Amino acid sequence: MAEVVVIKELNGAAPGTPTSLTGKVGRYCTMDSAEPGTSNPCKVPTADFYYSFWKQHYAEVSGTGWTSIRDIYWYCDGNVATDWGLDSASGGGLFIGTMDSGDNGIPIASYAQATGTVGTTGDAIGHISNGHPSYRTQASPTGNADNYTSSSPLLIDSTVYSAAFQSKCWTTQLKIPPTASHGECSAKTFTISYTVY
Repeated sequence: MAEVVVIKELNGAAPGTPTSLTGKVGRYCTMDSAEPGTSNPCKVPTADFYYSFWKQHYAEVSGTGWTSIRDIYWYCDGNVATDWGLDSASGGGLFIGTMDSGDNGIPIASYAQATGTVGTTGDAIGHISNGHPSYRTQASPTGNADNYTSSSPLLIDSTVYSAAFQSKCWTTQLKIPPTASHGECSAKTFTISYTVY
């Protein structure tokens, strides 16, 4: 038996309630929910930017037949802003939390519930007062997800694990400019990779 990896989303008040995303399609929205359906969709502003509520995910790994797992990376296809009509030229896109040094993921114990105005906009990850406590103090609290592809993925967790574990969390959020497209977007795949020994 090989390793078994389940991606989970944390929501609600700390320490957070986990929801498995196995067999599900996640959806960014303007509420703190793993499965919002079509409730509180993201909105296009008339000026400045709106944001989705941030999403925090982690990998839960079990199974047998492996000695250790390390170096968990996150990446996408590099076309999120284009395919979702987020107008990257105007600053829109999918953004992911980044640290100024070391791993870009945060321990599950550092989970922070997403905040904002339900139905309108989330608080930006990097907002100086309302942003994510682990990222808002960083010089560069987020990076454009489209910069992290299979050839240049983002390091989430360099810990060496030798038994079943829960990885560090990665935090993502949509940034929506007035020039973004309206309407439902097609599904995208976000990928994690890791090294098995």
